[in-house]
Amino acid sequence: MSESNTPAVRTEGIWKVFQQEAEEIQAVRDVSLTVERGEFTAIAGPSGSGKTTLLNLIGGLTRPTRGRVWVAGQEVSEMSNQQLAQLRLDQVGFVFQAFNLLPVLTAMENAEFPMLLQGVAADERAARIDELFKRTGMSGLEDRRPGKLSGGQQQRVAVVRAVASRPALVLADEPTANLDSATSEALLDVMLELNRDLGVTFVFATHDARVMGRSRRLVQMVDGRIDSDETRA
Repeated sequence: MSESNTPAVRTEGIWKVFQQEAEEIQAVRDVSLTVERGEFTAIAGPSGSGKTTLLNLIGGLTRPTRGRVWVAGQEVSEMSNQQLAQLRLDQVGFVFQAFNLLPVLTAMENAEFPMLLQGVAADERAARIDELFKRTGMSGLEDRRPGKLSGGQQQRVAVVRAVASRPALVLADEPTANLDSATSEALLDVMLELNRDLGVTFVFATHDARVMGRSRRLVQMVDGRIDSDETRA
């Protein structure tokens, strides 16, 4: 199967069980899910439904108790920590609700950091950042540090950082949680444009009705299981 035909994500019967003192917490229970390349998918559900844990399992940030996970055709479940780190660098972009920018770096330096680790040449890094900063309305702010940017601007830098390294998918965990309504809508506009124009695959964990309403696929989780899976035109 060619890379373009390989799903961005596939999970097969994955479980994640946490031991909390004498209690066993089944955070994710028997979830099988396929996300094709180019999807714009929201995984939604109330607090404790397992959506963030599922995102962490897909991104290799935690390992399943049982079951299997593939990212861009590579099985994640049995990888060593070093292999997982390389997979995350090459194939997965992350956008977190807390932005997670390095305060001592400028907006451009934050955005290009994963490409620096990948060994992308300086002129190529600059070209990608220039294009993405234009698309996200961040041109002219390249030299500002995070402390001099608004929350919405910081999250745009985080989105550029996630996309610039050209991963198979971008995992976004509650990316609008710390943003006001207008800023959230503007950020969603940016991500939808990147999805539409560049084919970037987005998978969100969210309880934000705006994200759910604008996603083309909505996967609802309840008590660690997929309760419904709806694809919209």
